[in-house]
Amino acid sequence: MPTLHTLPGDDVRQIMWRFAERYDLQMLVQSARTVARGPVARLVAAGERNSHEWTEAKDALLQAFDEAGITAAALDPEYGGFIPGPKNLALALQAFELSWVDGGAATGSLAGHLALAPIHERGTPEQQATYMSKASPQNGPPSRGAFVLTEPLPFVGVETSILSGKVRIAEWQEGQEPILQVEKRGRFITNMAFADFATVAVDSDDPRIKGSCMVILEREDPGQFDRGTPARKLVHQLSSTRDPVFSLRVPANRIIGGYTVENGTIVPRYDHGEIIASVFRRTRVTVGLMTAAKMLSAVEPVLRYARNRFRGGDLEPGSPRYDQGLQQKEDVLHRLIDVWSTGEAAASLGFATARLFDELDPLERQKDLLFAEQGLTGRKALMALRQASTRATTFLKLSIQPEEERDQARYEALESDPLVAFALKDALANVLCPACKLWNTGHGATMMREAVSLMGGYGITEDCPGFLGQKWMDSQLEATYEGPEAVQRRQLSVTMTQETFLEQFQLWIAELNQLATRKPETGAYALATAMQLWLWTLQYLQQAKDAEGTKLYSSNRQGVSFTLADALCWLLASHCQLMDVLELEARGPQNPVVAEGLAGTLGFLTDLGHVQVARAAGEVGRICAELIFGYRRPPWDDEADPEGPPSQAEPGATADELADFVRLRTRLDACLAGSRLAKDRAAVALARVMIPEVADYPA
Repeated sequence: MPTLHTLPGDDVRQIMWRFAERYDLQMLVQSARTVARGPVARLVAAGERNSHEWTEAKDALLQAFDEAGITAAALDPEYGGFIPGPKNLALALQAFELSWVDGGAATGSLAGHLALAPIHERGTPEQQATYMSKASPQNGPPSRGAFVLTEPLPFVGVETSILSGKVRIAEWQEGQEPILQVEKRGRFITNMAFADFATVAVDSDDPRIKGSCMVILEREDPGQFDRGTPARKLVHQLSSTRDPVFSLRVPANRIIGGYTVENGTIVPRYDHGEIIASVFRRTRVTVGLMTAAKMLSAVEPVLRYARNRFRGGDLEPGSPRYDQGLQQKEDVLHRLIDVWSTGEAAASLGFATARLFDELDPLERQKDLLFAEQGLTGRKALMALRQASTRATTFLKLSIQPEEERDQARYEALESDPLVAFALKDALANVLCPACKLWNTGHGATMMREAVSLMGGYGITEDCPGFLGQKWMDSQLEATYEGPEAVQRRQLSVTMTQETFLEQFQLWIAELNQLATRKPETGAYALATAMQLWLWTLQYLQQAKDAEGTKLYSSNRQGVSFTLADALCWLLASHCQLMDVLELEARGPQNPVVAEGLAGTLGFLTDLGHVQVARAAGEVGRICAELIFGYRRPPWDDEADPEGPPSQAEPGATADELADFVRLRTRLDACLAGSRLAKDRAAVALARVMIPEVADYPA
């Protein structure tokens, strides 16, 4: 039987992650990898992570980023960039490569893009032209920025909705631009050691300014531009993190997105919440991929450690203990399979979401133009979006009908409607983005702990191969970036119940059931059944009440909605992983490099996906069963009257109602047949796969 010969290389990944035809992205990956496994790795190996200060050695990374094209990766060509069109996948790949070695280096590069993101997404044309051009190394020494949102509020730290930063009018002469006084103290702000400008969130402290906004501050502005003291981080020390203080006078044209004057009041076009929502829904994806890279980067060091564990003693080459080391026993192999399969699923989910945003961005701009032409703002715009979502749901329902049965004219009209296309992509993005951030960083951090434990005592030393100890610690911070777990779960609890997404979800179930008849070895039937179980549970909980008669699915019952959001993340990650394997199967034969060992690679990745499906199915089954039965009064409860009629909340009272759940749960358990055999096959392949004799970057 064909088996995995070597670890999947670039040609395999380019197909799976859909950039085999993008030479510009391939070159960006190689440039980022050269920096990561060269200058960045040498800094980590030299102990530069042991300092909170921004040292001269760390500062040299900035020039390396400039020379490799990393600094300009987010810029459009007219401003000095080199990648046309949307750049979500480009930035995702870049962050993935840098995080393969060090998360702090990736964060430092991304923070510069984050500082520009409010201007890119919501800035005026003048603001975009000015600051995007300044940021390009092609136009001279680049102007570097910082994104200043969070503040040192007591016991808050990373709160994004509460602002103590204030803006007021310092001077407003008739016929001239108002001058603003901006007071802002930042907390945990990346890039502040060298930032030339900052995009800061502030609230009005003046009745002549309405609401909140974001403002651009420059180092040369009159007043105080204090970079602040370094944060005493345990992690990400290759990025500069400080608590700055600003007290500056700036012209009102620095308000991001511009403003209007109504009855003597400055009205910003966007409040700070609108801006960060547009920014974070994209940049959260790259953070999720940073943790995915850590898991996949752990595979080779763990394999090398396990194989070499007993060499150097009295053992002779050729003996099983010498050649295989710890891999003689399946424990190490099975646990590493869990780490690898989780990393694959996390990467698949992250890159799928990045590609989705590349598709969504032009549609969103087209939607904005249509609304502007029709004069749709405020409630009218919201109504138009709701109508588009309804049409999108209709389109999905029509798409699953046979051509001879559906209204083809209606279907084609909806297919060509740009607002329908936007609504479809937007509904998916609103779910996949928080799911990627939540699952990749949250569960990913847990799996990084597993990877470290597989290194034995080596894992908690500074010179651990692959820097796994540092990566494990770094992943804890990534779980809090751009909103901790509760923020992502809150968003999911709202967006995952939208009709358009649920219709797409049912379409996936139908496709998986069809796939299961052709390729049962993928675990597609188990995944489809787990999805059905989750959907049934959601629909039931939205109508059900607990033993006290209180509604179960509501914004205040986070023990229900948040937990169900967690379950959905497992399903989404497994689904994306399976789609990537199918893409490799379809397009791999066309690449001569990939085709040579495709059967073994494909078989191994299929087994990994099957292992992950089984884990996802187990988590979903457990969570759904807890939610369905956990809020019902148990038969031994003293409050239950054994002589009286059973209440609707007691077990047995709605046995017929729960029959479908029990049937689905039983079927799901049966669908796990073969999943452990897949794990055994993957473990055998892992024990035999060839790896380089020497690590690809220094220890």
